[in-house]
Amino acid sequence: MDLGAITKYSSALHAKPNGLILQYGTAGFRTKAEHLDHVMFRMGLLAVLRSKQTKSTIGVMVTASHNPEEDNGVKLVDPLGEMLAPSWEEHATCLANAEEQDMQRVLIDISEKEAVNLQQDAFVVIGRDTRPSSEKLSQSVIDGVTVLGGQFHDYGLLTTPQLHYMVYCRNTGGRYGKATVEGYYQKLSKAFVELTKQASCSGDEYRSLKVDCANGIGALKLREMEHYFSQGLSVQLFNDGSKGKLNHLCGADFVKSHQKPPQGMEIKSNERCCSFDGDADRIVYYYHDADGHFHLIDGDKIATLISSFLKELLVEIGESLNIGVVQTAYANGSSTRYLEEVMKVPVYCTKTGVKHLHHKAQEFDIGVYFEANGHGTALFSTTVERKIKQSAEQLEDKKRKAAKMLENIIDLFNQVADRRVISTTNAERQAVTPPGLQEAINDLVKKYKLSRAFVRPSGTEDVVRVYAEADSQESADHLAHEVSLAVFQLAGGIGERPQPGF
Repeated sequence: MDLGAITKYSSALHAKPNGLILQYGTAGFRTKAEHLDHVMFRMGLLAVLRSKQTKSTIGVMVTASHNPEEDNGVKLVDPLGEMLAPSWEEHATCLANAEEQDMQRVLIDISEKEAVNLQQDAFVVIGRDTRPSSEKLSQSVIDGVTVLGGQFHDYGLLTTPQLHYMVYCRNTGGRYGKATVEGYYQKLSKAFVELTKQASCSGDEYRSLKVDCANGIGALKLREMEHYFSQGLSVQLFNDGSKGKLNHLCGADFVKSHQKPPQGMEIKSNERCCSFDGDADRIVYYYHDADGHFHLIDGDKIATLISSFLKELLVEIGESLNIGVVQTAYANGSSTRYLEEVMKVPVYCTKTGVKHLHHKAQEFDIGVYFEANGHGTALFSTTVERKIKQSAEQLEDKKRKAAKMLENIIDLFNQVADRRVISTTNAERQAVTPPGLQEAINDLVKKYKLSRAFVRPSGTEDVVRVYAEADSQESADHLAHEVSLAVFQLAGGIGERPQPGF
């Protein structure tokens, strides 16, 4: 590894602006696209080092997900399709923020701390979303990979779940599926079509869906996939990128935050609708009832429906497995009570961020996790997969049908200002700093019935998120507003539009 040549290349073509500081958060780096060229180059370097250390394929995804179109971002994907290991998140932050004259030292430090064999081969796969800046920034990643001697495959336009899938497939010798876009479509569509054949519902109204694609990659990929699942589902696309800006007045985050349909989508009563975010790794569902009222099926309800359905099927085939639902402090309290008291499913709370939810979910035979924003999945242990497969082959007719449904369900899931002024504890439900903030929140909560509220630094944007619950929407809105004022007064004026709930 000729570090001198690498740093010269960096200075000449991918120089870091002096003084710029970024932090690798829950979803990698995110900021204005014009500030990210040097970061992308350096994440290409880091991906090669991680690949050499793990002797595995590593993924790099260029996206800023639900952020505005002018932003962009990057995150690394570890060998089994999971988020980057925490120790390497620290390396990513250190490398991204190193001044040009210090970059050689930082690369050596990382290599020594992680015992990287620099003679080991390295392979990196790269995907990107549809942002205008993504193609150029992807090339900066490729420059970083190649200058350090790594091999790569550029998949071009992908959803984030697709890149996670590609990494997992390549590192499991094809056992999970083919590491191609066609392989992804074939695996999911086959399971989906089989599942719809087994479902008790019938009629076109159950097989049609309006999809808000957030003017992002989801539209392109759904069009590619349509003929694969044409037997089981008819989709009508909105906000498909033909006009309108990415994530502007549309997408999962907009629908969740504003509690209304996206711009450009007319909904009749009881029509089934859903929204992706910009890189199609979040989804929320919604509909209008006969009286025209809007109903949102967010991540909390999705997790409840999925875990309930799985539990029913397991009871039907006579399997007693350990199911757990993992939530964050953002989860609506009513969903937690319903799961624990009615469904008798244990619920566990972690810090916000998919990586924390994912790690906890791995402790169960079947772990279900969805953030309220629609980001999540279900995980099935290897033992469970083997049991279900055996049941689908050996049980009598009625039980075999339930086992076969479970088998198809398993294949449908892809198993894979300075905000730091505020710090938290207790799964991010209590503020530690600045002094006095938690006490102020406690006093405000006492003013409302069935209420709670908390704040936390965002893992994806330079803002602080405010959450509030109360016995009515009006009370929740008032509480959220008052907590926002407390944040403004005690934490130096940072914050975002509150996310009320009830």
